[in-house]
Amino acid sequence: MEMTVAFCPEDIKSENRTFRMALTFSAMFIFWVLLTAWSVYFPEPYDFTKVGRGVMCALIVTFLTWRMFVPRRGDKVLLTVKRLIPYMGWEIWQIYLAAVDVAKRILGILPIDPQIVEFDTPMLKSDFAMLAFATSITLTPGTVTILVDPERGRYTCHAIAKEPADSLAVDQGMQKYVGWVFGEESTEGEK
Repeated sequence: MEMTVAFCPEDIKSENRTFRMALTFSAMFIFWVLLTAWSVYFPEPYDFTKVGRGVMCALIVTFLTWRMFVPRRGDKVLLTVKRLIPYMGWEIWQIYLAAVDVAKRILGILPIDPQIVEFDTPMLKSDFAMLAFATSITLTPGTVTILVDPERGRYTCHAIAKEPADSLAVDQGMQKYVGWVFGEESTEGEK
């Protein structure tokens, strides 16, 4: 008597959910370590209580966001994660540069000239890419996303001066980088 085991779709769903949750937890915990490394590891010795709090925070965020953080396996998850890692480093560098710029404006070295700027993002199609772009704008000191119209791909942002506003609306470096991360690069004929 030979017994065969049928491959059932619940196994696939369970495996996919486990993979997505593990990937989300890993990203959240690494991000927590990056944000708290100065206060956890440098001035004080290694403390399991602080790391335990980081694990708990990462677990809570994982259970709340694993469905939207990592799309299904067929959606180039590993490529997106591979591209997201250098983007996070680039974004941290942009946050540093913008913080220096804002400090210069506060000290009176550079002028403050508040601007409201509207611009379109035709290359960003998915909701998660548009959300990541809006969040990246808000994380960068001196700029805040006020409104996003996902149907038109139109963003309304506030900037502390003309230069940060131009970097969003004219240069579009951050928009192009987010598009690259999520595989939504514009083609040669598209502008």
